[in-house]
Amino acid sequence: MNVLGDVVARDRRSDAIAVRTASRAGSYSYEKFCTQAWKAGNLLRHYGVRTGATVGVVTEETLSPPPLVAAFGTALLGATVAFDPGPVDARALVVPGGRADGFDPDPGTQVLAYGDESEDPTIANFEREVWSENPTMPPDSVSAGTDALVADGERFTHERLLAAARGVVDDAGLDSETVVVPRAPLADPGAFVAGVLAPLVAGATVGVGETTGDVGVGNGVPEARAIDPAGAF
Repeated sequence: MNVLGDVVARDRRSDAIAVRTASRAGSYSYEKFCTQAWKAGNLLRHYGVRTGATVGVVTEETLSPPPLVAAFGTALLGATVAFDPGPVDARALVVPGGRADGFDPDPGTQVLAYGDESEDPTIANFEREVWSENPTMPPDSVSAGTDALVADGERFTHERLLAAARGVVDDAGLDSETVVVPRAPLADPGAFVAGVLAPLVAGATVGVGETTGDVGVGNGVPEARAIDPAGAF
């Protein structure tokens, strides 16, 4: 794997669970997660997201699949994701529907809401628009040295993120049977690497919502094993 898009490549599709929620119906197999990421990338392109653009992704306290889908859709285009950003020059902003009205985006920023429906007609429904998109992998060519994540002004390339993720996989012994639950905010790049990217690289499962797993990412986690996000890099 050279870029984050390789994590959701065609040959990674399977019936194994990529993202597990509290309900089986809400969980995403690797096939579904890959396809949804492709569709999210195609959707974001419609809103002008390209290499060099930034997509802000706002999470809730209880993580759910749509922000993860948005992040990998962004990566497929060579754009940069910013989790839970402050003021940011973003081409698109993916936010929880219940909080969508609280954002005051810059002109030219498209807001897309997931979860609850927003009553603002200018705010697109992320899940509905993703559902209607073309289920093919975006054709964009992305290099390993392209920025994929920005946090507190620091930029992380695809290459750096994947190297850190492989280190977590090796150090924690993650495999296809492991369920990893990210409990630290994804605004912490170490939490994204250890809690999301590393398990997906390993073919493991990311647990979200009201779930517990084998490994928790954060401090004071209920899981038997813990990964400190600070040690991810």
